[in-house]
Amino acid sequence: MSSDFLDFLKPDGPGMLVLVLLAAVVLLILFVWSIKRHRDPLLAVDCDAPLNELIGSLAGLTHGPIIEGNAVEVFENGRFFEALFEEIAAARHSVHFETFLWKDGELGRRLVDALVERRRAGVEVRVLVDARGGSKMGRESKRRLQEAGCKFDMHHPVHIRNIGVFNERDHRKLAVIDGRVAMLGGHCIVDSWLGDGDAKEHFRDVGVRLRGPAVQAVQYAFSENWIEETGELFVGETVFPVLQREGEVAVHLACVKPEGSPPAVKILHHLVICVARQRLWIQNPYFLPDLEAIEALGRAVARGVDVRVMVPSAAASDMPVVQHAAHRNFGKMLAAGVRIFEFQTTLLHQKMMTVDGCWCAIGSSNFDDRSLETNDEITLGLHDAALARRFEQIFERDMQHCVELRLETWQQRGLWHRLKDNTFYLFNELL
Repeated sequence: MSSDFLDFLKPDGPGMLVLVLLAAVVLLILFVWSIKRHRDPLLAVDCDAPLNELIGSLAGLTHGPIIEGNAVEVFENGRFFEALFEEIAAARHSVHFETFLWKDGELGRRLVDALVERRRAGVEVRVLVDARGGSKMGRESKRRLQEAGCKFDMHHPVHIRNIGVFNERDHRKLAVIDGRVAMLGGHCIVDSWLGDGDAKEHFRDVGVRLRGPAVQAVQYAFSENWIEETGELFVGETVFPVLQREGEVAVHLACVKPEGSPPAVKILHHLVICVARQRLWIQNPYFLPDLEAIEALGRAVARGVDVRVMVPSAAASDMPVVQHAAHRNFGKMLAAGVRIFEFQTTLLHQKMMTVDGCWCAIGSSNFDDRSLETNDEITLGLHDAALARRFEQIFERDMQHCVELRLETWQQRGLWHRLKDNTFYLFNELL
């Protein structure tokens, strides 16, 4: 060992300072990791009770109560926006709107028009858009909203104060009108979500309109990120009115991200795999479950559950890289008996699950690590046989535009296809 190197490592030499700094960086990384880490849920539930008897468990384990007495209407494709604009036009006190993706276009301009009109009529308007997803919403839209007096902010913009949370995006899509009506699902403010979802340029999606006591839970979800970004507390009957029974649907909401525990949306998505006894049907545009969830899906099939997953094909998807990453584990699922359908016409963007014909869920959550671990998401659990059947009918109708994958054919896909699958899967936690 040279004398120069030994001098470099002397206690008063520059090398010791470098070692100390490196040790400090390592300790800082471990410190941040220890704060952010959490234990994943064990996907083994020793329970034979039917799902009808486990709704309280689904709600409780996802950090929310069961809220009885709600009415839920389902809207497909562009018809969701017809209902949304109808509700905004009827607003008398407040409109709260939150979304991930907003691009300048016909839909965005129409939404700005509706919000500005309500603000000029004296309605309090608050708009929260994810900074990354809203990077192309256009300066004119922001200017018009702010000049009209709408309260507008971006979630986690590029700033030194956000350096530790910049990867955490607000992926929720919701609106709350007068604290009495909530609209939510997967729809983004992009022209591709207009139309009937029957062509490449018109994406397929499903959303719901919610009335009843559960609207307050959605209002709470909006307030979480609004307060984080603005510090504003909104109170009173105009935003949190007393809500009466509107229907017969029992609702529970998953959106909480507690420190040291898995996010509620992850617990919910994984828990229903464990408790399904008859059928579990999933529609999701970005389906990259972790290995534990894949094994749990296989165990569900082994106990007699009809497990079906529908995703867009790589050619139809807006993010074919994600579909190829998902392909990497399709063989394992097919071998375990999971039926996989690829929707061919356009991007299938709806995020729905139905279980055992009595429960269903809809929201913003993708079935991947980014949604279930990192993003802010919202999923509504709905205990109602009629709604579950409606979602099953949507699934069955969409099957007509799908190709069902077969294990023997899938195993024969080309080397280039396999290479892309395995390469893109290396980045599955970032997609």
